[in-house]
Amino acid sequence: MSPYTSTRVENLQGVTHTGSGDIYVGAHSPESDRPTFRRIAEDELRWLRRALVAPENMGKARATLADTGTVILDGTPGSGRTAAARVLLREYHQAGGVFHELLPDEEDELPLHDPALVENGDQLLLDLSAADDTQWSTARAGLSALRRTVHEQDAHLVVVMPHDATLDPGLQHCRVEIGPPDGRHVLRRHLRLHGLPYEHYMRHDVSVEEFLDEPRPMREIADFADLVRRARESARPDEGFAQWCLAATRARNDRRREVARLVAGLREAPQRALLIAVSLLHGAHADVIHCAARLLLGTVDPSPEEVPLLRHKDLAQRLDEVSARTGPDGHVRFTELALDSAVRAHFWDHMPDLRPHLGTWAADVVSSTEPHVTRAVRDDLVTRLAGQYLRTGRAEGLASLAERWSSGAASRTRLEAAAVLALACGLNDPAHGREFRERIYQWCAYRRLTEHFAQVLVQVCADVLAASHPDQALLRLYYLARRERGTTRALQAVKVLVVGSRRLRRRLLDRLARSALSPSDLEIFLGVCDPEPLTDPSGSPRALVEESGVQRSLTTCWQAVLADLPRPTWQPQAEHWLHWAAEDAGGLRDVLLDLLVGAAERCGDGRGEAFAALYASAREAERTAPGAPTRSAEATELLLHKISVAQGIGPATPPPASARGTRP
Repeated sequence: MSPYTSTRVENLQGVTHTGSGDIYVGAHSPESDRPTFRRIAEDELRWLRRALVAPENMGKARATLADTGTVILDGTPGSGRTAAARVLLREYHQAGGVFHELLPDEEDELPLHDPALVENGDQLLLDLSAADDTQWSTARAGLSALRRTVHEQDAHLVVVMPHDATLDPGLQHCRVEIGPPDGRHVLRRHLRLHGLPYEHYMRHDVSVEEFLDEPRPMREIADFADLVRRARESARPDEGFAQWCLAATRARNDRRREVARLVAGLREAPQRALLIAVSLLHGAHADVIHCAARLLLGTVDPSPEEVPLLRHKDLAQRLDEVSARTGPDGHVRFTELALDSAVRAHFWDHMPDLRPHLGTWAADVVSSTEPHVTRAVRDDLVTRLAGQYLRTGRAEGLASLAERWSSGAASRTRLEAAAVLALACGLNDPAHGREFRERIYQWCAYRRLTEHFAQVLVQVCADVLAASHPDQALLRLYYLARRERGTTRALQAVKVLVVGSRRLRRRLLDRLARSALSPSDLEIFLGVCDPEPLTDPSGSPRALVEESGVQRSLTTCWQAVLADLPRPTWQPQAEHWLHWAAEDAGGLRDVLLDLLVGAAERCGDGRGEAFAALYASAREAERTAPGAPTRSAEATELLLHKISVAQGIGPATPPPASARGTRP
């Protein structure tokens, strides 16, 4: 598997997680206030721009990008190269272009030398910071062609190269070596953004000085600042900045032995069930913890010995035994910072037989009707459990768990949401994202899917994968749309995805034209062949419909429509096409009509019937035309003339406009 990946992001959207803390994500659900993955990605970019302390030579990188359209960033790992690259490109964000993180070695991705990779005004990121020698050599071979296309399209390209790798002499003028900014400035910037008062983080602190005594990667400094934030939120009122930093320092230590001793001292099953529940539901309400611990006991041991209720230990005593407590808000947390992640890792690593039970238990908690089981609680649980699968390289297990959750009978909506989130965690994991993209491809293209799991995949592709890899999302949604029955969710997702993206519409039309063009393919085509975006140049030198490749695709697909589908099926889209031609949008009326006539002409023995159907559709379109009736009648006459020429029964020169539209 490649150690580096890339993404194509329309409107710079997606989910990434670069720290060690929890990530809060959401997908579409009936809960209208639930955040979407795309919105979260925008928030993360906004945070990145505010948190970035400009590394050394950031000004030079900015000037190089402005002068040449390309900058190649070098620098030691942890110096902030990738963050700087994203911020640089965001400064060139414009309505006509999109952010595009390249995937030069993944299936169905265009090679770097393909001009179709770049649209006008795009912002391109090629992150090769983790590439090996072979991958870097392959990418270098396509860089010159890519730069040429970038220049022609008035786009901007930032390449993050492997540190100290060889760069061709002709590209040396684009290379800028990034140096890490001052660690104290980075820490203070993050603490300020976390809401800590200025008078706190400007003080001298022993823990901070010890932490910064040695060079730290930017991500590690950001993680330490987040630990300070968490320590402040859980601290007693009499504790201050020094105690918060000390707690953050302790949280960074290896706690495996500490947790092992804690677990060894808890010999009773209810104690361990409570400890696991607190670790996976850390911060949840005490009622949730109590119910979840009982659920876990029932999942692992369905027939425990019954103890009279009044002989049970109360929850406060039981929490004290596992080093946890209930705060004034009624929510349960461990007494030590970051103990929850250490406990999760311990049970996952040292009690492997427990792992299958945790998936079943998590589904029960997610579908619980307990009023304190909120969206945040469910999302935290799924994210933390998914984190254990991914941490230990068990991507296949997480994928299987998501599939199993989506087919559960209880509280299907919540289980589907959990399955979407579990797959999102896999897709956005740097080490396993490529594996999940491939697995989702196999599901969409080849697997026989249940209705509910198919809906999960539609949502994952439309809201998660499309936010970071829209080309791959398009292909997967295309396969789902071809196979769906009794619903049009995948088709609607395809239509939404290509809106505003010339590149995606072009790729979809090409994919359709190269397929067998089944009735499902033709339904997809009729859903995306809207003439308005096809005739809109969108800042480019020419409209899509003027490109020869697009014309070939449209002709092929329209021919199959006319030959294989009953007229009532395609009449509405043909009317819209003819209405748009009548308005002569962009002066492309002739092109639109020629495509229809050319498609009918290729219908072989059925071309006469196809011509007649087109003309009949044009006459009906006159009665429903939103514009002036005269223009619609002129378009019909022009269509009739083109049909006559195609049949060899009319003059090559069309009648003058004044002579058109005079039929009774």
